[in-house]
Amino acid sequence: MYAKAVKLFLRLALSIGFLSAVADRFGLWGAKVSAWGNWDSFVEYTALLTTWGPDFMIPILAGVATVAEVIFATLLLVGFKTELIAKLSGFLLLIFALSMTFSTGAKSAFDYSVFSASAAAFALSLMKEKYMEVDSLFHPDDSNIN
Repeated sequence: MYAKAVKLFLRLALSIGFLSAVADRFGLWGAKVSAWGNWDSFVEYTALLTTWGPDFMIPILAGVATVAEVIFATLLLVGFKTELIAKLSGFLLLIFALSMTFSTGAKSAFDYSVFSASAAAFALSLMKEKYMEVDSLFHPDDSNIN
């Protein structure tokens, strides 16, 4: 039962982390606790992290990252293709962590636990037993919902 609880905790923590970040860039968190607080500030931050990219690509990259985070969060919450989505989440978070490290220094990536979140996503991708996941409906022999 412990492994099942850990798997569920990882799914929820990653999902909520993604959704919280997206909510911040749309101003849904109060100004006192926001990292960005609005879309324009998030796009500026994206530009800071992607100095290698041409200016016209920055809003596109910000949008792609946001859409990916919403999709990954939703699929992790319901447990659809958990292994694949967890791997993709791990790579996305690793890209964020490396971008932060190379553009602003390692401290911000460590302070925001982006490397830890990436590692958690990769660990989740290794947990094969289904628990409270939509995938269990498609592969009932893999599930142990007790």
